[in-house]
Amino acid sequence: MPVVKIRHKRQVTIPKEISSQLHLEVGDFVEATVENGRIVMIPKKLAVKAEIVPLTEGEQQVLLKAKRKIDRIREDILHSEGLSPEEIKIATKVGLIDPDQAWWWTEEWQEGEREAEKSELVGPFDSAEELIKSLRAK
Repeated sequence: MPVVKIRHKRQVTIPKEISSQLHLEVGDFVEATVENGRIVMIPKKLAVKAEIVPLTEGEQQVLLKAKRKIDRIREDILHSEGLSPEEIKIATKVGLIDPDQAWWWTEEWQEGEREAEKSELVGPFDSAEELIKSLRAK
């Protein structure tokens, strides 16, 4: 059984044979606990490492445009526009949007979202006169 030394700031080096056996890499996390007077370290995966998706230069430009549109939708849906089919394709390819919810980002759907948002801002009216008065006030 390897013996390790506690160094400055209570750091220890996990022996290579142990880290290899557990497939630990620099930057991985371990949970440290005490059990029966022993230090026990349990490897933890906090997030799935995302696969890097290669993109052509053209796809990178489309992705940049899609990101800007998504940010705009999130910030100000009334003054935004939906994604084109090509933008949706690239955004789902890299995991920016969920493929199962790609429909929500289309221009057709966003048009409805903008209408709903406008209706919320305007509010219900009891008469046509109230509606006209509200529109003139804006």
